[in-house]
Amino acid sequence: MKRFLVEAIKPSMDRLTITGREARYINNVLRMKKGQELIIMDGKGQSFACAIEKVSYQEVTVRIKGPLPSQLSSPTKITLCQALIKAQAMDYVIQKATELGVGAIRLFSSGRTVIKIEPGRTAAKMSRWKEIMKSACRQCNRADLPNLEPPVPFEEMLESTPKNNILKILLWENEENLGLKEIFNRPSPPPHIWAAVGPEGGFSPDEIDAARKSGFQTVSLGNRIIRADTAALSLLSIIQHEWGDLNLGHGQ
Repeated sequence: MKRFLVEAIKPSMDRLTITGREARYINNVLRMKKGQELIIMDGKGQSFACAIEKVSYQEVTVRIKGPLPSQLSSPTKITLCQALIKAQAMDYVIQKATELGVGAIRLFSSGRTVIKIEPGRTAAKMSRWKEIMKSACRQCNRADLPNLEPPVPFEEMLESTPKNNILKILLWENEENLGLKEIFNRPSPPPHIWAAVGPEGGFSPDEIDAARKSGFQTVSLGNRIIRADTAALSLLSIIQHEWGDLNLGHGQ
């Protein structure tokens, strides 16, 4: 059954009028008709069974038949702290991080960040990235939308990290002593992980010092020098396999 993410839906509603991108997708791309059933997700973790009552060029009206069983979220909450990287790679990371179940994505710029967002363009970028996350939620049947905040300087990102009951790790290609195996060698998984990945040029020595003072442990993914987008998704996949929901059977 086709899935759509519409944040305006509420449990108290019996009908919903869908507009904008989702309505155009239902009408112009899928060409769905009156009577067809679909699933509407609210972006907060709840899904609803619905049936189309009316389709027009700009709007789709659905009857809400009732809520569906809530899906279990990942047992480990993950916040991806991602440096701004080149446009297509940035879109890809946001899409795949959503599919991999991150709870939040915090973007930052650092000393070696190549991409600079022009003044006045942040809102347009955020809107685009949110649409990418919505599309990813439809793809992977995820009813909760990750929290995404506008990019901030690296130092501000460090200052915003929680102080207690959290594991903070930062990928650094020059780390020689600590790898992910050592990070995972603990009696129980942490309830919350902040995982930081730098830009194409990596982190400067001063930024590494600042991160360590803020409580981040620098870790290595091995001897290979890999792209920033590959590094982020590799790290998320490993975390989800070790502590999250990638090692669970279907329905668990």
